[in-house]
Amino acid sequence: MSTNQPVQAAKASGGGVPDARQLRTILIAVSIALMAVVASVSGLNVAQTHMAVEFGASQNTVLWIINIYTLALAALLLPLGAVGDRLGRKPMLIAGLGVFGAASVVAGLAQSAEVMLAARVAGGIGAAMIMPITLAVITSTFPEDQRGKAIGVWTGVAGGGGILGMFLSALLVDVANWRWLFVLPVVLVLVALAMTVKAVPNSRETSAHRFDTVGALVSTVAVIGLIFVLQEGPERGWTAPATLISLAVGLVATIGFVSWELYRRDASLLDVRLFRERGLAGGSVTLLVVFGVQAGIAVVLFPFFQAVLGWSGLLSTVALMPMAVMMMMASGLAPKLAAGIGSRPTMAVGIALAGVGLALMALFVSADGGYLSILPGMLAMGIGMGLSMTPSTEAITGSLPRAKQGVASALNDVTREFGTALGVALLGALLSSGYRNAIDDRLHGIPPGAADTARDGIANAVDVAGSTGPHGQDLVHAAKQSFVDGWQQAMWAGVAVLGVLFLYVALRGPESPAPAVVDETTEAVAS
Repeated sequence: MSTNQPVQAAKASGGGVPDARQLRTILIAVSIALMAVVASVSGLNVAQTHMAVEFGASQNTVLWIINIYTLALAALLLPLGAVGDRLGRKPMLIAGLGVFGAASVVAGLAQSAEVMLAARVAGGIGAAMIMPITLAVITSTFPEDQRGKAIGVWTGVAGGGGILGMFLSALLVDVANWRWLFVLPVVLVLVALAMTVKAVPNSRETSAHRFDTVGALVSTVAVIGLIFVLQEGPERGWTAPATLISLAVGLVATIGFVSWELYRRDASLLDVRLFRERGLAGGSVTLLVVFGVQAGIAVVLFPFFQAVLGWSGLLSTVALMPMAVMMMMASGLAPKLAAGIGSRPTMAVGIALAGVGLALMALFVSADGGYLSILPGMLAMGIGMGLSMTPSTEAITGSLPRAKQGVASALNDVTREFGTALGVALLGALLSSGYRNAIDDRLHGIPPGAADTARDGIANAVDVAGSTGPHGQDLVHAAKQSFVDGWQQAMWAGVAVLGVLFLYVALRGPESPAPAVVDETTEAVAS
């Protein structure tokens, strides 16, 4: 079977292969749907204090309102991606948009933390129905010569959409009310739903094997356990009983999932043997690291803008936009570069540029230098990440059969979510420990109570400085310099990680943007 047969099959009852206009409409529809999902991951971060006051909720409850969406999304991506392959990608996308939109409405109207938590769980479920299908629609619908460019647009939205979502969310909170944060995803869902019903073709897998229910359940437990560790470890402590139990459950479930999938072989949810191939392994590792570094750097940048430079949340988000724009532009250019020099060199160049960007930020950042001291590094990092993400995504989707593109897309998304959680946890911890170690030597003469508060973080130091009388200016200066020291420690750690990744990709990266594997036992069919 040729690589173009799934495209023909997907449109067999609709009059042939989609023309350029319909392909463009399909790409816009799935990109808007993806934007709604991605923007909701980070959007509520700007409304933490508002929710705490309105619901009378603790900081821990507010963090759960934010994190439980990501937890549900990550845990259900793989099983729901596989369900979409079997039931049909178009009906799955429509159903997901409906669930996600309804959950957003309920969240926007919620009068208690309990209702908000339930709505966020439902939103995560809807997002898990949407996210893998958006990429699967592209890989199962677009002709091979146009697929790379479409995937570039998808990765640009996935990478830059979170920053754009934070900007719009911060703007809405500043000019209106935090509940207006849910208007944006509802509007995006309505637009995507209308376009999906009209233009997106259906495709699905036909298989003689029963659905791998055991694999789906075990994979869900594994992801929940491991993501919980990464989300709660920094808050509860890495040696807390809940953290250790969750880690044990996650690791045992992961081992059980791999063993079960090897046993099932041809009837498995995910053929784990494919990780021996360069494409799937190299693409997954690259996305894990790149998204981890991106998410971790965002955690470092926000307190720099707000506490060191004294900017508002909205202005801080605007400051991230140049990096997001460069990332989205580079994602669109990556397919052309990969076609010219190959996927592996393109990924290597991107990783190297991202590493250079981090090194520039580590070398030139200063409390007095301001925004311009880190802007060149942000731009280089945005370009590098954009160049590395698109061929990595294409390597993953190209490693699985066309009929299992929902699973391939879900694996791509799970890797991103793991990378994000890992990067936030590790780089955030490095920044905090570097700050504490640096400020200890700068608190001489500061009243003991204020000194203890200042050790908790730069925002705490700035807040308590006013109560220290003549020591206030010295305390603020010490906190800012200590934050820069912690910043540099986190940045150099990121450079080291990207250096290892560069060597790995140079030696074991995917050879070329090869067409996806075609499974002779399954076939995309029109509905």
